[in-house]
Amino acid sequence: MKEIPGIIRPELQHLPQVKDRMTFLYLERCKLNRRDSAIEVLDDEGTVDIPAAAISVLMLGPGSSITHRAMELIGDAGVTVIWVGEHGVRYYASGRPLTKRAGLLLQQARLVSNQRLHLSVVRKMYEMRFPNEDVSRLTLQQLRGREGSRVREIYRKLAKQYGISWHGREYNPNDFYESNAVNQALSAGHACLYGLAHAVIVALGCSPGLGFVHVGHELSFVYDLADLYKAEVTIPIAFEAASQDLPDLPAYVRRKTRDAMTEGHILERMVHDLHYLLEIEEAEADVVELWNYREGTVKNGISYKADEES
Repeated sequence: MKEIPGIIRPELQHLPQVKDRMTFLYLERCKLNRRDSAIEVLDDEGTVDIPAAAISVLMLGPGSSITHRAMELIGDAGVTVIWVGEHGVRYYASGRPLTKRAGLLLQQARLVSNQRLHLSVVRKMYEMRFPNEDVSRLTLQQLRGREGSRVREIYRKLAKQYGISWHGREYNPNDFYESNAVNQALSAGHACLYGLAHAVIVALGCSPGLGFVHVGHELSFVYDLADLYKAEVTIPIAFEAASQDLPDLPAYVRRKTRDAMTEGHILERMVHDLHYLLEIEEAEADVVELWNYREGTVKNGISYKADEES
């Protein structure tokens, strides 16, 4: 078979780090193709080329279609793709990690699997919500209670500020428009935040399913990481948006969320906070090693003697 023409697959070290990328890009009613190293977007108004390596998350709304060549580029560039429908959000694809090293994934699995270490990460996540308080002596149950009270107070304060009747977080994941305006706005904003958290986790080589506060779901760690920023980003935006008579509430929330995440450097902070939670200070070298039950690991690429212990 002849060589298939096209751009050479980029080396990982040549791709921008996730913290240096755009937060997300939302597209709808268009067709996506590939032109060299750019995503070619075609709609009724014309054509735009978007550098794939500059994006963290690509959100595809109703009426969008994408070619195999475009998905090939997106995967090579480490971009997370989310299909966004009228009835909620679905995570259908993600790019490859922007690292060849499994150090963060192994550390994540070690912390999840050990009850004492697992609890230490959970405590860190809760303590990050109370930066000016000493909550080190509170039990996990007390921390959960404090967090619940904090979020309810935020809802009450914003509802009063914007004159909105608030009866709690109520939504049907299978029917976006069944809930009221503020719950629709919360769902739309959280979807953007989940997408960014998902992109960061995948790009760094971690598992979205190995969560600490949330467990048992394929996106448990996504929910863990995103929850750290909801009170700062998506919840205030949702109440502000719901107080207005907007012709397209989800679109307004997406734009406001994108701007808030850019201004608040949420992408960079997610990368930093993930390293802090998993207790990783520096990136390790990209090497392949062999497992050894006594020494931990041994060098790869060596022909070991048959009589050596393995």
